[in-house]
Amino acid sequence: MGSIVAENRKTLMLFSGRAYPALAEEIGSELGIKPTPTDAYDFANGETFVRYQESVRGSDAFVVQSMTTPINQWVMETLIMVDALKRGSAKRVTVVLPFYPYGRQDKKHRGREPISARLVADLLKTAGADRILTVDLHASQIQGFFDGPVDHLYAMDTLADYLLEKYAGKPLAVVSPDAGRVKVAERWANKFGGVPLAFVHKTRDPMLPNQVVANRVVGDIEGRVCLIIDDMIDSGGTICKAAEVLFDSGATDVVVAATHAILSDPATERFKNSRISEVVVTNTLPIPAEKQLDKITVLSIAPMVARAMREVFDDGSVTTLFGGLSG
Repeated sequence: MGSIVAENRKTLMLFSGRAYPALAEEIGSELGIKPTPTDAYDFANGETFVRYQESVRGSDAFVVQSMTTPINQWVMETLIMVDALKRGSAKRVTVVLPFYPYGRQDKKHRGREPISARLVADLLKTAGADRILTVDLHASQIQGFFDGPVDHLYAMDTLADYLLEKYAGKPLAVVSPDAGRVKVAERWANKFGGVPLAFVHKTRDPMLPNQVVANRVVGDIEGRVCLIIDDMIDSGGTICKAAEVLFDSGATDVVVAATHAILSDPATERFKNSRISEVVVTNTLPIPAEKQLDKITVLSIAPMVARAMREVFDDGSVTTLFGGLSG
C-alpha cells in the first residue's frame, strides 16, 4: 500500500473579539456552540495580546468582530486574532465583519487620498484571512478588494419583513436619502410590491465630513408613509434633513431603516428632536444604553449570519440565502 488514508473530520470553531462579544454569543447560540475561550488583554502601552485556550489545529475558524468605537483598536485586534489562528495551524480562517471598517473610503475623490477600504482588505489577507463574511457593504465593489471569497450578506429581508408587518395597509413610498442609493432603494420598492420610489437630492461639501444640505424630493410621496433606507446611520444629519424635506413635500410620516447604527454624537439627540416616528436598525454594532431611544427598534442579524456561516462550513451556497442576489 503506497498511501495513508486519514479520516478527516471538519471542526467549526467560533472566536469572538472584545468589541461586541454579545453578538458572537448570539451567533453561537444559533449554531449550537460557544465562542472558544480566549485570553485577550492590552499592555500598558496599548499593545494587544491574544491567545486561545484550546487547540485550533485543523479547524474551520470564524472570527467575529464588530468594528465599533474605538475602531482602530478592534481592527488591530482582529489582525492579531487571525495571525494567532494561522500560527496555531487553523485550516481556514473566515473573518466575520458585520460592519466593514473604512467602507466609506472605497475610492479617491481627489488626488493624494487613500483607498482605506482596500488597505483593510490587504491587511486581513496579509494576516492570514482566507475569507470574509460581511453585511451590507457601503459599496459593493469592496468585495473585489479582497483576494479571496467574500460573502456579502443583506439585511434587507430582516428589516423589510418587520416593516411589512407593522405598516401593512398603509400607503408607502421608499425613499433613498441620496442619488447614490437609488439602486438599493429599487430593490426595497420591489420587495414592498412595487411601491413608489423617490430620492432626496442633496449637496455635500467634501471638505466638511458629516455635513449635508438636503434640497428637494425627486418623486411623488404626498400622502404616504415614507420609508428612508440606508446602509448606515452615523451622525444622523443626512437622515434628519431628508425627513424634513419629505414632511415639507407632503409625507404623512417618516420611518427610517438602516443596517448599521453607528450613531455618532449627536445622532440620538437629532432623532429625539425629529419628527421621525421610528428608526429600525440591526445589531451589527452595539448601541450603548445612553443612545437607546424608544423610537429606535433593533433587529438581530444573528440568525442570518449563523445560516451563512453554516453554509460556508458545509461548502454550500451563501448566495441562495438571498435568492441569488449579489452585487
